[in-house]
Amino acid sequence: MEPLAHGTTAAGPALLISTMVFFAVLALDIAIPALVLSLMALLRWLATIEVRFVQSGRRTA
Repeated sequence: MEPLAHGTTAAGPALLISTMVFFAVLALDIAIPALVLSLMALLRWLATIEVRFVQSGRRTA
C-alpha cells in the first residue's frame, strides 16, 4: 500500500476542527436565544407578580 500524499495528512484534522466549530456555533445559536427568551419570561413574570401584589392590598381600619 502506498503512503498518502503530504497534502492529505492535514485534511483529517482540518475537517475535524471545522466540524467542531460548526457544531459549537450551532449550539450557541440555539442556547443564546433560549436564554434571552427565558430571561424575558422571568422578568415579565416578576413584573406581573409585583403588580398583583401592589393592587391586591386591602386597607384595614
